[in-house]
Amino acid sequence: MRRASAAVSTVLALGLLLTACGKDAEAPPRVTAAQQCDGRLSPAAVAALESVLGTKEFSEAGSGGLDRTVGVLIEDQAKQGRPPGHPSMCEVATDSSPKSEIDIDVYLHDRGALYDDGTAKWWDHGRYLYAMGRETSADNKTASLFVECTSPRLKGSDRQPAPIAAELEFAKPVKGAYPANTPATREAYLTVLHSATLAVVKELGCENDAGLPEKPVFEARKWRGEK
Repeated sequence: MRRASAAVSTVLALGLLLTACGKDAEAPPRVTAAQQCDGRLSPAAVAALESVLGTKEFSEAGSGGLDRTVGVLIEDQAKQGRPPGHPSMCEVATDSSPKSEIDIDVYLHDRGALYDDGTAKWWDHGRYLYAMGRETSADNKTASLFVECTSPRLKGSDRQPAPIAAELEFAKPVKGAYPANTPATREAYLTVLHSATLAVVKELGCENDAGLPEKPVFEARKWRGEK
């Protein structure tokens, strides 16, 4: 009887183990904010992602990644003109439904592509200008950061620095809403965008990190023409 009981116990234990393994195999892996953007985001940017997307669980990190983004910047700088768009550097999506998403794209831009050109009253549209890089701005939908990079890896940048733009876009669900246009939202966007951009310029070997500080700057500036 004892041997029979032991055999039954062994079968039951094995069955439970197999069931548990089956469930683990079916369940999607838990992906954290720290694993996004090739794991190159700062602790502050990780916390900002979790805050603005309202979760600590994300889908598998998507899009091009840091190495590909850097490679594309080097290739594009060596060409004449600005080629068509490339995959985003980083796509961060929530693991719940409906999904919210943040996309980060880093690319070479035309020198006249800055927002603060005096032709639009961006302050009337709820967009704020910040004293970071060549130009930085944000609202509750997007954030932009422009820098100039001099690097041995970027052809001709010793004569004229390469103009690099970084864009962050909040892609809301169809039935969802954008975060409120508050200082907390804008600063969260800028924290993430600054961290991703800093990773790129460090990988490129930009002189003086393309003018970016180690921590994001939230000092507001007035737009050209704003009273």
